[in-house]
Amino acid sequence: MQLQLKGKKILFGTVPADGHFNPLTGLAVYLKEQGCDVRWYTSSIFKKKLDRLDIPLYPLVKALEVTGSNLNKLFPERVEIDDPSEKVEFDLIHLLGDRGPEYFEDVIDIYETFKFDMMITDGAFSVIPFVKHKLKIPVIAIGISVLYEESVDLAPYGMGLLPPTNEAERNEYAKLRDHINNSVCKKSIDKFSAILDQYDIPHKKSLIFDLLVRQADLYLQIGSPGFEFERSDMGNNIRFIGSLLPAVSKSSEEPWFDDRLNQYKKIVLITQGTVEGDTDKLLVPAFEAFKDTDVLLIATTAGHNTAELRQRFPQQNLIIEDYISFDTIMPCVNVYITNGGYSGTLLSIKHQLPMVAAGVHEGKNETCSRIGYFKLGINLNTENPAPQQLRDAVEEVFGNPQYKNNVIKIGTELSSYNSKELCLRYIKELIG
Repeated sequence: MQLQLKGKKILFGTVPADGHFNPLTGLAVYLKEQGCDVRWYTSSIFKKKLDRLDIPLYPLVKALEVTGSNLNKLFPERVEIDDPSEKVEFDLIHLLGDRGPEYFEDVIDIYETFKFDMMITDGAFSVIPFVKHKLKIPVIAIGISVLYEESVDLAPYGMGLLPPTNEAERNEYAKLRDHINNSVCKKSIDKFSAILDQYDIPHKKSLIFDLLVRQADLYLQIGSPGFEFERSDMGNNIRFIGSLLPAVSKSSEEPWFDDRLNQYKKIVLITQGTVEGDTDKLLVPAFEAFKDTDVLLIATTAGHNTAELRQRFPQQNLIIEDYISFDTIMPCVNVYITNGGYSGTLLSIKHQLPMVAAGVHEGKNETCSRIGYFKLGINLNTENPAPQQLRDAVEEVFGNPQYKNNVIKIGTELSSYNSKELCLRYIKELIG
């Protein structure tokens, strides 16, 4: 008899960041519809969103609440770090590793009154090994970026390097992995490993991203194999689940339309995502590149400097909005300019929309490298493109059908996955 999930208690837990929280909301709502008792452990900054979804929130209590807005206030010494590698190491320790035991203390308190049957987290939530080994409760992690897992076939995660083409490159990548593990990130690796040792949690000492992938009972990777680099040593706990999408609120379902959509043959959509607030990086160069041209450029700012940008760029062929539902606008456009946000990239693939990519930090170079490698568009290998670079790249994508053809192919593969039903099946396997 098929296992029914009605009445099963499921605790979601996510890093306090939009890119970690939002992708899991659609699954949470779906499990509620299946009759599960779904609750969420994360920062109180998401209370309004969870209230709209009718999902109870357990806020961070014993865990230090580190968000994008207060990060540098909590850790003023971080601002003084100029070396990118040192900053990454600092973040691995203070944003991820050190928070794991604190998250676990909160989760223990939650379990006293909410005896959940399973925990579902984003792939970077450092409580995963604690819940799995100390509470003996199954944990599913959702991969909300490209696959973090280390591989003998690839360069270290975060460098944005393409798969090796010969033995010399393979050997060089092996040296890079060794350098990352034994030098650049050694402090964060040693520190989190020592924490796990204190709790008698079995583990293989490795970079925290890789360790968390391997610790999850199942790691459900958003995306499809066609948009991931091949690897011979992929973990047995990894499953691809297609384009698992965030829950859609009623306000975002309201249709958006502008008459100019019918007046232009070339239409381009651009965003810097929700986190990046420096509009000079990508938005301003794009406005400079396409103002007063035959291209209609539609920009979503996530509320960053919208009024100022409208005043600075009043041209008829520029549309500047805080937010537009991508499912609404993407079917109307021809090219998508992205800084490498994973969710937006997958939506672009879903809508069979070729891209121009310009992103480096926070792992965005990994997404951008895949866009270029699979020829779904052009990777500019920078997060500060010049207007002429953007203009030339967009014209290349318009003029070369290979990009459209390739994105159609992977978009078709992505659409073949029924994401929510796959998740449901894997959840039943673990709980059953």
